[in-house]
Order: sequence, then structure tokens, then C-alpha cells
Amino acid sequence: VQLQASGGGLVQAGSSLRLSCVVSGRTLSGLSVAWFRQAPGKDREFVAGIFRGSRETYGTDSMKGRFTISRDRAKSTVDLQMNSLELEDTAIYYCAASTSVIWSTQTTPNAYAYWGPGTQVTVSS
Repeated sequence: VQLQASGGGLVQAGSSLRLSCVVSGRTLSGLSVAWFRQAPGKDREFVAGIFRGSRETYGTDSMKGRFTISRDRAKSTVDLQMNSLELEDTAIYYCAASTSVIWSTQTTPNAYAYWGPGTQVTVSS
């Protein structure tokens, strides 16, 4: 499984960005795909995921209220729409995939075997 994330950039607080993760090497069916982020000096953090191709989850209530994860099976992409961006959203965003993650560990980075290179999101005031 290969992953390629894109869509990051420099935006002002309150703006929106849409990140896209292209998945190749297998179909999205049954695959768990997640977005994580890592800010300087901080641990990698779960943002949102689609568990086994069907169930959406979010890392925090703030993320759930501002971010939307979606998939396009025809294009084999998993997108992350981020609205009302805040300074604290500044981080490198990664997409990750797993064929075997279980529900209880889906927010844990170590549960994902496949990772793409990150895309930088910088939110300015």
C-alpha cells in the first residue's frame, strides 16, 4: 500500500484547506485510513479516520466540529476537509493505512503499517 498526501499550505486563521490522500496498491474496501498530525515538539496525534472502509471517527470534539473525512472509492482517495482553521492546527499532516487495525487501537500511530510523506499545514494569525 502506498500513500501520497497533498493539499497543505499556509493559510490564515479561520480559513479552510482540503487535504487529499491517494491510496494505491489496493482498494479502499476494508482498508482503515486515517489522518494524523504532528506539531513541533509534540507527539503524533490522531485527527480522523475511516475504519475498515466504512465508519468515520475523529480525534477530538473540536476536530469533529470543524473537520470532515471522506472517501472516493472511484478515485481511491481519502480527503480531509478542514474548516475554521486555528493556529493550533499548524502541523505536518500524514495519512496512514492499515489492513488489520482494530477499533480500540485505531487512534494509535503504531497500529498503522503504511504511511505517506506528510504535508505541511501552517495557520497564521
